[in-house]
Amino acid sequence: MITISIADQTLEYQGKTYSISSAKNGVGEEEGSFCTPTGQFKISEKIGENLEVGSVLVARAPTGEIFSKTLFDQNPDRDWILTRILWLEGVEEHNSNTKERYIYIHGSPDETPMSVPGSKGCIRISNNDVIELFEKVQIGEDVVIMKP
Repeated sequence: MITISIADQTLEYQGKTYSISSAKNGVGEEEGSFCTPTGQFKISEKIGENLEVGSVLVARAPTGEIFSKTLFDQNPDRDWILTRILWLEGVEEHNSNTKERYIYIHGSPDETPMSVPGSKGCIRISNNDVIELFEKVQIGEDVVIMKP
């Protein structure tokens, strides 16, 4: 089971702790809130197997771009989803819209601060950490996101 602590901005899996960044707007399940949902989830899909580190994904598909400072400067407002996606699906009534909200655990630029909220609802994690998780977790694996 993956355990995510909003209060600590950490993700724990198989005895290892990773730094994350959850939503800047806090926790919540409302569509369009840009909040991180809480409760029980499962991994519904794994996207990005064998992509190069820093590969840019838009609408869950690789664009062919590799993240760089130049690309960032050209697209400063883009919500960077890089390297791999673990797509979450809520299994409780209050978070059953999670998959439709496109809430993921995904890689982020190295420059993205971790250990502080900053995402638009997803769980951001470093590219190397998302690759490590991607290789270990299975579709259907349980995930819990704890309220602060």
